[in-house]
Amino acid sequence: MRSMNPVMRDDVLLKERSFVSDSTSTMSLQGAVNRSISAVAICVIAAFMSWQLSYNAAWIGPLMGVGVFGGLIVALVTIFKKSWAPITTPIYAVFEGAALGAISNVFQAQYSGIVFQAVGLTFGVLFLMLTIYRARLIRVTQRFRIAMTAAIGAIFLVYIVGFVLSFFGMSIPLIHESGPVGIIFSLVVVGVASFSLLLNFDSIEKGASANLPKYMEWYCAFGLLVTLIWLYLEILNLLSKLQKR
Repeated sequence: MRSMNPVMRDDVLLKERSFVSDSTSTMSLQGAVNRSISAVAICVIAAFMSWQLSYNAAWIGPLMGVGVFGGLIVALVTIFKKSWAPITTPIYAVFEGAALGAISNVFQAQYSGIVFQAVGLTFGVLFLMLTIYRARLIRVTQRFRIAMTAAIGAIFLVYIVGFVLSFFGMSIPLIHESGPVGIIFSLVVVGVASFSLLLNFDSIEKGASANLPKYMEWYCAFGLLVTLIWLYLEILNLLSKLQKR
């Protein structure tokens, strides 16, 4: 098993393997599901509070800044210190919720109703991918993982190049615009993010059967939350491009 989510790669997860026979000391599938629901709920609550605060424009910058950089720091701590995940994952959810609430309010101010559409589509994709995974309509094979590796790597490279170019006042042409190329690019990224959920589900299921330590339930919840946040932001970006046309 191998997930291409950088925080959910199987070789990373299986380094945490535990051979403790006591089921209360090892990860379970239901435990991972419960922790994932908790992490998403914390993020949503934090986002709602941030949304309310960001109606005051003075709060938007601080909420975004603290949320993004705080979330990045906590994410790095979680990745390198997985045993802290029961503490750091809820904190990460709060930071990301703060950033998402402010970002969402900015989009909502420009395009009425866009946030509720994006939230609905994000959870719709989540449940669709979960149904597809449970029905084994798409199997997470080695070939599938390799294809996802290439796709995620290419997207990551594009974003890095765009980030570097921004320091020189430039940007990658077309992909950030509302023309056909920009919309197709966003559709591809949303598709890749959606299929990344299958890799998360596969890692959670197989991790639960590999006797990983109990704290890995929270780490897997963290990995799933990372993918969901990425998916939501990409859907939000895609909808904004469509509304500009």
